[in-house]
Amino acid sequence: MPDVALHDSVAAAARALGERSPRDDVAADVHFTWAWFETLERHGIDRRSRVLALSVPAWDGADDAAGAICLPLLQVPADAAAAYGPTVTALSNFYSSLYAPIAMTGPSLAALSAQLRRAFRHLNKGGVRCAVVRLQPLDGEGVFAAAACAALAAEGYRVDRFVCFGNWYLDVAGRSFEAYFPSVPSRIRNTIRRARKKLDDTGNWTLQIVQHPGPELDRATADFLAVYARSWKVPEPHPEFMPNLIRMCAERGWLRLGLVRLGDTPLAAQVWFVHQQRAQIYKLAYDEEHKRWSGGSVLTAAMMQHVIDVDRVREVDYLTGDDAYKADWMSARRERMGLVAFRLLSLQGLASAALHFGARWWRRFRPAPDPAAASEATPPPSVAKDPDRPEA
Repeated sequence: MPDVALHDSVAAAARALGERSPRDDVAADVHFTWAWFETLERHGIDRRSRVLALSVPAWDGADDAAGAICLPLLQVPADAAAAYGPTVTALSNFYSSLYAPIAMTGPSLAALSAQLRRAFRHLNKGGVRCAVVRLQPLDGEGVFAAAACAALAAEGYRVDRFVCFGNWYLDVAGRSFEAYFPSVPSRIRNTIRRARKKLDDTGNWTLQIVQHPGPELDRATADFLAVYARSWKVPEPHPEFMPNLIRMCAERGWLRLGLVRLGDTPLAAQVWFVHQQRAQIYKLAYDEEHKRWSGGSVLTAAMMQHVIDVDRVREVDYLTGDDAYKADWMSARRERMGLVAFRLLSLQGLASAALHFGARWWRRFRPAPDPAAASEATPPPSVAKDPDRPEA
C-alpha cells in the first residue's frame, strides 16, 4: 500500500496524489476544495506557521474502502491549546467557516478514521511535534468530526470537543423567493420597500450580480474593496486574500458578487458562494456614509431572490456567527464545533491536557459572579443588531 507523505504545500500534496486526487467539482463544500486551501495558504495565513499537507492514498481495508485524501494542517509556533511549544492545527483561521480534508464525497466513518490514523501516526513518526492537535471549525454532525475523534483516541490522544460558533441557515424546501419572503420579519420587508422607493426616486441606481471573470469582475472587485474600506469593518490582515478568492471563485463558477450603486458610487457589496446547491453568504459590507439608503438590506433581498429562483439552491448558509440580524433571514441554527487532542505519552501533551482540563474544572466549580457587578459591567448593545448591518 502506498505510504502517507508529508508536503510543505497543498499544491505539492495534489501533485503527489496525481490522477487519484479528488476533484473540486465533487467536493461537498467550497471550503473542502484544493482551490480554497491553496488560496488560503498563499494569501491568508501567518508566515510564521508551517504548512503540513499530508497526502493519504486510497484505503482498501478488508471491510471498507475510501478514496485518497489530503489533510491540510499547520504547525503554529504557539497556541492557546498548548501549555508551551508548537501546536498542529487545521489549515484554517478567521477566513474559514468550515474545515474538513480534501476528499472524495461520501467516505464512511471507519474508512476515513483509518486514513486519519495513518496521517497522525506518520506525523508522530516523522519527527513533527504533534503532541497537541486542534481542528476547527467542524460540522459536529459530519463524518469527519467523528472520524477525527476516533482516530486521535486510537493513537493515544485525549480528545475534547468545544463549540466554536453558531451557524444560521435557511432550508429553502423547494420554495420560490415569493413564497419565502413573507417569512422575513415585516420590519425588514418594510425597510426594503421604502429603500427601493427612495432609490427609484433618484432614477440613478443599479443593482448588479457578477459571476464570471472579465472587466465587470475587475470593477466589481474594486468597488467591493472600496465599500469594505468605508464600512465598519477592521482592515483585512491579509489584503490579497479577498481579491484572489473572488477571482478563484469566479473562474470556477462559484461566485455571486453583488453590488448596489448610486450613480458611480457603490453603496453596498456582498460576496456569496454557490456550490452543490448551497449558497453561502461570505462577506458583506456597506458604506457607512450612505447608510441612509439601506443598500445592504436591498442587496441581501436581491441576492436571496437570485440564489433561490435562478440558482435553485436547497440551502442558504449565513456561515459564521450568531448576530441577531441573521435570524431575520434564516430559518434554523446549528453549531460548528472544534476538537482539541493531547498525546498523553508526551510531556507537552500531558502538561497541556492538565492545563486544559484544569481550567474546565475551575470554570465549573468557581463561585458564581455577583449579579449586581455583572450588571454594571454589561456592555452597550452590539452594533450588529442594526438590521441593515449585514455581517459579523
